[in-house]
Amino acid sequence: MSASLDPSPSESAGAEAGETGVLAGGPAAGEIGALAPEIQGPPPEPIEIVEALLFAADSPVEPSRLAQVLGAGTGTSTARELVEELGRRLEAQGRPYEVREVAGGYQLRTRARFAPWVQARLSESRRRRLSAAVLETLAIVAYKQPILRADVEAIRGVDCGPLLKRLLDLDLVRIVKRDESLGRPILYGTTRRFLEEFGLKSIQDLPSVHELRLTSPGAL
Repeated sequence: MSASLDPSPSESAGAEAGETGVLAGGPAAGEIGALAPEIQGPPPEPIEIVEALLFAADSPVEPSRLAQVLGAGTGTSTARELVEELGRRLEAQGRPYEVREVAGGYQLRTRARFAPWVQARLSESRRRRLSAAVLETLAIVAYKQPILRADVEAIRGVDCGPLLKRLLDLDLVRIVKRDESLGRPILYGTTRRFLEEFGLKSIQDLPSVHELRLTSPGAL
Protein backbone atom coordinates (compact mmCIF):
# COMPACT_ATOMS: atom_id res chain seq x y z
CA MET A 1 0.00 0.00 0.00
CA SER A 2 1.42 3.34 -1.01
CA ALA A 3 1.59 6.30 1.36
CA SER A 4 0.54 8.68 -1.42
CA LEU A 5 -3.04 8.75 -2.64
CA ASP A 6 -2.87 10.07 -6.16
CA PRO A 7 -5.84 10.87 -8.39
CA SER A 8 -6.49 8.43 -11.21
CA PRO A 9 -5.73 9.48 -14.79
CA SER A 10 -9.42 10.20 -15.30
CA GLU A 11 -9.21 12.81 -12.54
CA SER A 12 -6.28 14.56 -14.20
CA ALA A 13 -6.59 13.87 -17.93
CA GLY A 14 -10.37 13.93 -17.92
CA ALA A 15 -11.15 16.49 -15.24
CA GLU A 16 -12.71 18.99 -17.61
CA ALA A 17 -14.78 16.33 -19.31
CA GLY A 18 -16.01 15.05 -15.95
CA GLU A 19 -17.37 18.48 -15.09
CA THR A 20 -19.92 18.22 -17.86
CA GLY A 21 -21.97 15.81 -15.79
CA VAL A 22 -22.18 13.12 -18.45
CA LEU A 23 -22.99 10.47 -15.88
CA ALA A 24 -24.76 12.47 -13.21
CA GLY A 25 -26.87 14.70 -15.39
CA GLY A 26 -26.63 13.07 -18.81
CA PRO A 27 -29.34 11.34 -20.80
CA ALA A 28 -31.29 8.54 -19.19
CA ALA A 29 -31.61 5.10 -20.74
CA GLY A 30 -33.17 5.27 -24.19
CA GLU A 31 -32.50 8.99 -24.62
CA ILE A 32 -29.22 8.75 -26.50
CA GLY A 33 -31.10 8.52 -29.77
CA ALA A 34 -32.50 11.99 -29.09
CA LEU A 35 -28.96 13.36 -29.26
CA ALA A 36 -28.45 12.15 -32.84
CA PRO A 37 -29.51 15.47 -34.49
CA GLU A 38 -26.77 17.24 -32.51
CA ILE A 39 -24.02 14.81 -33.61
CA GLN A 40 -21.99 15.85 -36.64
CA GLY A 41 -21.12 12.91 -38.89
CA PRO A 42 -21.88 9.26 -38.20
CA PRO A 43 -23.03 8.36 -34.66
CA PRO A 44 -20.33 6.93 -32.39
CA GLU A 45 -19.95 3.20 -31.91
CA PRO A 46 -21.03 1.77 -28.52
CA ILE A 47 -17.40 1.02 -27.63
CA GLU A 48 -16.50 4.67 -28.32
CA ILE A 49 -19.30 5.79 -26.01
CA VAL A 50 -17.98 3.47 -23.30
CA GLU A 51 -14.48 4.93 -23.64
CA ALA A 52 -15.85 8.48 -23.48
CA LEU A 53 -17.85 7.69 -20.35
CA LEU A 54 -14.88 6.11 -18.60
CA PHE A 55 -12.66 9.01 -19.62
CA ALA A 56 -15.11 11.60 -18.26
CA ALA A 57 -15.94 9.82 -15.01
CA ASP A 58 -14.04 10.72 -11.85
CA SER A 59 -14.90 7.41 -10.16
CA PRO A 60 -15.41 3.80 -11.32
CA VAL A 61 -18.50 3.28 -13.49
CA GLU A 62 -20.56 0.18 -12.80
CA PRO A 63 -21.49 -2.02 -15.79
CA SER A 64 -25.19 -1.56 -15.00
CA ARG A 65 -24.73 2.21 -15.35
CA LEU A 66 -22.92 1.78 -18.67
CA ALA A 67 -25.76 -0.41 -19.93
CA GLN A 68 -28.30 2.19 -18.82
CA VAL A 69 -26.55 5.04 -20.61
CA LEU A 70 -26.02 3.01 -23.79
CA GLY A 71 -29.78 2.62 -24.04
CA ALA A 72 -32.52 0.06 -24.41
CA GLY A 73 -31.44 -3.37 -25.55
CA THR A 74 -28.03 -3.14 -23.89
CA GLY A 75 -27.62 -5.52 -20.98
CA THR A 76 -24.97 -5.63 -18.28
CA SER A 77 -23.22 -8.56 -19.96
CA THR A 78 -22.97 -6.59 -23.21
CA ALA A 79 -21.54 -3.61 -21.33
CA ARG A 80 -18.89 -5.88 -19.79
CA GLU A 81 -18.02 -7.29 -23.22
CA LEU A 82 -17.59 -3.77 -24.60
CA VAL A 83 -15.29 -2.85 -21.71
CA GLU A 84 -13.20 -5.99 -22.28
CA GLU A 85 -12.93 -5.21 -25.99
CA LEU A 86 -11.93 -1.63 -25.16
CA GLY A 87 -9.20 -2.96 -22.89
CA ARG A 88 -7.86 -5.15 -25.69
CA ARG A 89 -7.88 -2.23 -28.14
CA LEU A 90 -5.99 0.04 -25.75
CA GLU A 91 -3.41 -2.69 -25.19
CA ALA A 92 -3.01 -3.33 -28.93
CA GLN A 93 -2.65 0.39 -29.62
CA GLY A 94 -0.02 0.75 -26.90
CA ARG A 95 -1.97 3.48 -25.13
CA PRO A 96 -0.49 4.78 -21.85
CA TYR A 97 -3.68 4.00 -19.96
CA GLU A 98 -5.74 0.86 -19.44
CA VAL A 99 -9.17 -0.22 -18.22
CA ARG A 100 -9.12 -1.42 -14.63
CA GLU A 101 -11.92 -3.05 -12.66
CA VAL A 102 -12.02 -1.16 -9.38
CA ALA A 103 -14.52 -1.17 -6.52
CA GLY A 104 -17.27 -2.84 -8.54
CA GLY A 105 -16.87 -0.64 -11.60
CA TYR A 106 -14.49 0.25 -14.43
CA GLN A 107 -12.01 3.11 -14.67
CA LEU A 108 -9.29 4.33 -17.01
CA ARG A 109 -5.96 4.35 -15.19
CA THR A 110 -2.41 5.19 -16.23
CA ARG A 111 -0.26 2.12 -16.78
CA ALA A 112 2.23 1.47 -13.99
CA ARG A 113 5.30 2.16 -16.14
CA PHE A 114 4.20 5.77 -16.63
CA ALA A 115 3.71 6.43 -12.90
CA PRO A 116 7.02 8.31 -12.30
CA TRP A 117 6.25 10.91 -14.97
CA VAL A 118 2.60 11.32 -14.03
CA GLN A 119 3.39 11.74 -10.34
CA ALA A 120 6.17 14.20 -11.10
CA ARG A 121 3.68 16.49 -12.84
CA LEU A 122 1.02 16.41 -10.15
CA SER A 123 1.06 19.47 -7.94
CA GLU A 124 1.11 18.91 -4.20
CA SER A 125 -2.43 20.32 -3.99
CA ARG A 126 -3.65 17.40 -6.12
CA ARG A 127 -2.03 14.81 -3.86
CA ARG A 128 -2.93 13.73 -0.38
CA ARG A 129 -0.18 12.41 1.83
CA LEU A 130 -0.73 9.85 4.54
CA SER A 131 1.68 9.76 7.43
CA ALA A 132 3.22 6.45 8.40
CA ALA A 133 0.99 6.31 11.50
CA VAL A 134 -2.19 6.91 9.51
CA LEU A 135 -1.18 4.38 6.87
CA GLU A 136 -0.40 1.78 9.53
CA THR A 137 -3.78 2.35 11.15
CA LEU A 138 -5.50 2.05 7.77
CA ALA A 139 -3.69 -1.23 7.07
CA ILE A 140 -4.83 -2.67 10.40
CA VAL A 141 -8.45 -1.73 9.69
CA ALA A 142 -8.23 -3.13 6.16
CA TYR A 143 -6.87 -6.51 7.22
CA LYS A 144 -8.79 -6.94 10.47
CA GLN A 145 -12.18 -5.39 9.63
CA PRO A 146 -14.63 -5.08 11.17
CA ILE A 147 -12.47 -4.00 14.08
CA LEU A 148 -12.87 -2.05 17.32
CA ARG A 149 -10.81 1.02 18.09
CA ALA A 150 -9.56 -0.77 21.21
CA ASP A 151 -8.24 -3.62 19.07
CA VAL A 152 -6.49 -1.20 16.70
CA GLU A 153 -4.86 0.47 19.69
CA ALA A 154 -3.88 -2.89 21.15
CA ILE A 155 -2.03 -3.71 17.93
CA ARG A 156 -0.34 -0.30 17.58
CA GLY A 157 0.19 0.29 21.29
CA VAL A 158 -0.92 3.94 21.14
CA ASP A 159 -4.10 6.02 21.06
CA CYS A 160 -5.62 5.85 17.57
CA GLY A 161 -8.68 8.08 18.00
CA PRO A 162 -7.31 11.04 15.99
CA LEU A 163 -5.95 8.72 13.32
CA LEU A 164 -9.30 6.98 12.84
CA LYS A 165 -11.01 10.37 12.66
CA ARG A 166 -8.55 11.42 9.95
CA LEU A 167 -9.34 8.27 7.97
CA LEU A 168 -13.08 8.87 8.41
CA ASP A 169 -12.64 12.43 7.11
CA LEU A 170 -10.77 11.08 4.08
CA ASP A 171 -13.59 8.59 3.44
CA LEU A 172 -11.13 5.71 3.59
CA VAL A 173 -12.67 4.22 6.73
CA ARG A 174 -16.32 3.99 7.74
CA ILE A 175 -18.38 3.00 10.74
CA VAL A 176 -19.69 -0.48 9.93
CA LYS A 177 -21.91 -1.02 12.95
CA ARG A 178 -21.85 -1.23 16.73
CA ASP A 179 -20.52 -4.29 18.48
CA GLU A 180 -22.83 -6.30 20.72
CA SER A 181 -20.40 -6.15 23.65
CA LEU A 182 -20.77 -3.92 26.72
CA GLY A 183 -21.16 -0.28 25.75
CA ARG A 184 -21.78 -1.22 22.09
CA PRO A 185 -18.46 0.19 20.78
CA ILE A 186 -18.06 1.11 17.12
CA LEU A 187 -16.67 -1.33 14.57
CA TYR A 188 -14.63 0.16 11.72
CA GLY A 189 -14.13 -1.02 8.15
CA THR A 190 -12.88 0.34 4.83
CA THR A 191 -14.92 2.14 2.18
CA ARG A 192 -15.41 1.96 -1.57
CA ARG A 193 -13.17 5.02 -1.76
CA PHE A 194 -10.41 2.92 -0.18
CA LEU A 195 -10.78 0.36 -2.98
CA GLU A 196 -10.69 3.12 -5.59
CA GLU A 197 -7.57 4.76 -4.18
CA PHE A 198 -5.62 1.52 -3.99
CA GLY A 199 -6.94 0.04 -7.24
CA LEU A 200 -8.67 -2.99 -5.73
CA LYS A 201 -11.72 -4.83 -7.09
CA SER A 202 -12.69 -5.88 -3.57
CA ILE A 203 -11.17 -6.26 -0.13
CA GLN A 204 -10.30 -9.86 -1.05
CA ASP A 205 -7.70 -8.46 -3.47
CA LEU A 206 -5.51 -7.13 -0.67
CA PRO A 207 -2.07 -8.76 -0.83
CA SER A 208 -1.62 -11.56 1.68
CA VAL A 209 0.80 -11.22 4.58
CA HIS A 210 3.00 -13.76 2.80
CA GLU A 211 3.09 -11.61 -0.34
CA LEU A 212 3.96 -8.54 1.71
CA ARG A 213 6.85 -10.39 3.30
CA LEU A 214 8.15 -11.37 -0.13
CA THR A 215 8.04 -7.80 -1.45
CA SER A 216 9.21 -6.11 1.78
CA PRO A 217 11.22 -8.62 3.84
CA GLY A 218 11.93 -6.17 6.62
CA ALA A 219 8.47 -4.64 6.80
CA LEU A 220 6.81 -7.20 9.09
